[in-house]
Amino acid sequence: MNSRTEDSSAPPRNRTKGSAPSRNKRWWIIALLFMAIILALSFYFDKEIVVFFSSLRNFYLNEFFLGIKLLDTDLLVIAFLTLLLLWTKKKREWILPLWLTIGITAGVSFALKILVHRIRPFAAGIVSLVSGITASSSYLVWDFSFPSFDTAFTFCAVPILSKLYPKLKYFWIGFAVLVALSRVYFGVHYLSDVISGGLIGLLIGLAIVKIEDKNKFFRRIYERVFKRK
Repeated sequence: MNSRTEDSSAPPRNRTKGSAPSRNKRWWIIALLFMAIILALSFYFDKEIVVFFSSLRNFYLNEFFLGIKLLDTDLLVIAFLTLLLLWTKKKREWILPLWLTIGITAGVSFALKILVHRIRPFAAGIVSLVSGITASSSYLVWDFSFPSFDTAFTFCAVPILSKLYPKLKYFWIGFAVLVALSRVYFGVHYLSDVISGGLIGLLIGLAIVKIEDKNKFFRRIYERVFKRK
């Protein structure tokens, strides 16, 4: 009887399962802090870093990063992520949050470009453009260097993919990092530009995921539109 009483009063062994969200939260905090520290350091060595990347240029790296640029076409990325969510019925309700995340990220990034008005490395004469990259006229009018829109664009999807496809998120993070490095390699961005873009995308994505998890706003819209009667 005593042993049964002690067993019944003991805390359930499965209680440790509730620590998964806290571990995930700690992971995000560490990742964001690490990026913030690297960002602070990169501002002091931006010119040296972009010059170093330009010194690594060769035919094979040029072709590799040009291939990354081809895959990072905005419409292609949106189409891939949308089709990925469409593939599983239970995850289709996250399509609208994904589009909202992308839209807000684009708006914030372009607003900062105009406000900060930072000249791109190649335009400042620090490095030349990689062969095969054409300087757009918009680079000198409104599409400035800080922050990197392409980096923000790819990183903003990470929180949603982390929630819905935990294994795929590592592939996508790797792709997003390559996108960021390619911009420095091409000479169109400084390292601080791409890190800032990554932070902006991640923070907006995390905010949208947190708001949706709490309020289920887009889930209710999805259920009203597509729920079968």
